[in-house]
Amino acid sequence: MEPKAHHVIIGLFTVIAFAAVLIFALWLDKSSSDREWAYFEIGFDQAVSGLSKGNPVMYSGVQIGDVLELNLVPENPSHVRVLVRVDDQVPIRENTRAGLVLANITGSMSVQFSGGSPDSPVLEGNRENPPLIQADPSPFSNLLANGQELLHKADTLFTNANRLFSEQNSENLEKILANTRSATDALLASKEQLVTLLAQMDAAARRAEEAAIRVSRVSDNANSLITNEGSTVLQAMEKSLETIQATTSRIDRLTRDNEGAMQSGLQGMGDLAPALRELRSTLRNLNQFTHRLQQDPAGILWGGDTIKELSP
Repeated sequence: MEPKAHHVIIGLFTVIAFAAVLIFALWLDKSSSDREWAYFEIGFDQAVSGLSKGNPVMYSGVQIGDVLELNLVPENPSHVRVLVRVDDQVPIRENTRAGLVLANITGSMSVQFSGGSPDSPVLEGNRENPPLIQADPSPFSNLLANGQELLHKADTLFTNANRLFSEQNSENLEKILANTRSATDALLASKEQLVTLLAQMDAAARRAEEAAIRVSRVSDNANSLITNEGSTVLQAMEKSLETIQATTSRIDRLTRDNEGAMQSGLQGMGDLAPALRELRSTLRNLNQFTHRLQQDPAGILWGGDTIKELSP
């Protein structure tokens, strides 16, 4: 009799638990049917992957309703209209924003309301003419779209990498590396010679620099000499030339004025004519030297041609 009593007790407990669950479900359905709802239409300009009928509608992380319908816009199938219902006691205002958020790790999405200032008018939502709220771009949807594009680019990259590292290119790369190693070994073997060559080049550069400094000093000295002493020599020679020219002019004038007397007096002085020719030749050579000195004083003072005397 005792085992039979246990079975009766277990059966009775099962019936009571089932009746309680049924009563609770009826009560929950009744409370839901008695609940007042406001209806809104959310406009999405991108894909709503992961969102389906019955998914929760959240406001600042708290569930306030659920999704009723998802429809494509006939004029533009890339846009989606989602009909949602929310608790009528929750105010949805004109500046309230809507978007998609990740509901769980399985990829299910929820509609999320946020924002809405108290001074903004409240939207009146009904089933026959629900207000349209344009959704903000979903960061998660953008991430998925960008992830697909990124995967496509990665696949293209791997394909190109496989082409790059083909058998023929691998052989060419091995040859290039072998040649590079041979060149490196040759350089290492000639290390001492390279060091000596670099030292010689460095010494030659120092000597060239020293020679340039010396040439610069000689040039400065020559320039100073030409500027200072050469100017003094030119001035002295110019004065001497002016004196000689004045003397020659006086001699010519004296000769013209006393030509008759000189002809009679010079008959016995046969050496005067050669002396005058020598004097004229000397004056001509001195005049040429002065002209050349004015044109190229450095060349005359530092190794130029010397004045050659003309034989009478």
